[in-house]
Amino acid sequence: PPPSEIADLLTFLDASPSPFHAVASTVQRLEAAGFTALDERETWPRTGRHYVTRGGSLVAWALDDPAQLDEGFRLVGAHTDSPNLRIKPHPDVLRAGYRQLGVEVYGGALWNSWLDRDLGLSGRVTVQVDGDPGEPVGTTTRLIRIDRPLLRIPQLAIHLDRGVNENGLKLNPQQHLVPVWGLDHEHGHSAHNAFVDVLAEELSIGAADILAWDIMVHDLTPAALLGRRAELLSSARLDNLLSCWAGQEALVHAVTGPASLPCVPVICLFDHEEIGSESATGAAGSLLPTILERVALAAGADRDAWLRTLAHSRCVSADSAHATHPNYAERHEPNHHITPNAGPVIKANSNVRYATDAESAGWFKVLCDFEDVPTQEFVVRTDLACGSTIGPITAARLGIPTVDVGVAQLSMHSARELCGAADPAYFVRALTGFFRSA
Repeated sequence: PPPSEIADLLTFLDASPSPFHAVASTVQRLEAAGFTALDERETWPRTGRHYVTRGGSLVAWALDDPAQLDEGFRLVGAHTDSPNLRIKPHPDVLRAGYRQLGVEVYGGALWNSWLDRDLGLSGRVTVQVDGDPGEPVGTTTRLIRIDRPLLRIPQLAIHLDRGVNENGLKLNPQQHLVPVWGLDHEHGHSAHNAFVDVLAEELSIGAADILAWDIMVHDLTPAALLGRRAELLSSARLDNLLSCWAGQEALVHAVTGPASLPCVPVICLFDHEEIGSESATGAAGSLLPTILERVALAAGADRDAWLRTLAHSRCVSADSAHATHPNYAERHEPNHHITPNAGPVIKANSNVRYATDAESAGWFKVLCDFEDVPTQEFVVRTDLACGSTIGPITAARLGIPTVDVGVAQLSMHSARELCGAADPAYFVRALTGFFRSA
């Protein structure tokens, strides 16, 4: 069996098929460690170990003594969303005798990776609830998760596309990524109610009570160790649930350690990173700056003290990194090959697609050396475009030194991704040390 720490990561990955489930899974772990929820609409206490959730995002912190603000915040930022396929508002499709569901591509998904997989459904549903007599109908939101094989996107047989292996697979997302979920036994009757009926049955409510949904498909294959010596880890959503798990594990380790914390440890798990972070729950919004300021003000800080706290603060933007692909080694920068199980990857880009600079790279290297954690350094080939993270956004919003770091992986943005089995523990150790650092 896998070591307990990796077994826990596998459990977390399997329990978190959507951003909303990832937040719910994190909440369970934080509450077991003594964290309590706060309502953004209420007055906040002076100190404590708390968290705030908003949709698919969560911010948690530990402030046992207002004096911790003198050393600033230690932020670990990650994101709960992953590229996938999401159900349209009117999804029921009848075509060539099949019942299908209309989906929209979310983020930069590798489309072909979703073909020929058994798929379930997960997300949240907004339903109406009866109010008091004479009062308007209210609403509530409920999580939903269907882990049985409901959907599949069958690939066209090679007999009908003889050149596919030589010419490459070409997909039109509107035409070719429409999952099948049954046959048209009813000859077109109730074509526009089938999906709602399934949701209503799962939630044990009337179909008329369903108002809207944020629902996505997910691969049903469980996370698992892989390889001759089980040295690799295969799972959906490693980008970026692995970082979410590492952040909350490090936070719990830090607050349950024997020594008092010199600073204020914070995890911020955002939704919508894969589509640019411009949302009420994304890193480009006001969620994090507002919460941090409220933490400082509730602890007795004035405006000047709040700004001084920011000046003492640092951030680790925790997001997956590209491992060097053995079959495409020429796509990687020759002097910066990245290996699984060789420690966290510090990501740099001169055009600030990553927030790392010489200062932040330096203090992270010193930290990892102290914690006996190896590090690697990544830059993208000069003739290739570079991806980005929440790092530059957070650095710009808060004006604090930020380093972009992540676990190396292959198949990024695939329905199924691959990383080293030793790297998650390295990452937790480094982030725990970061939370405990002055």
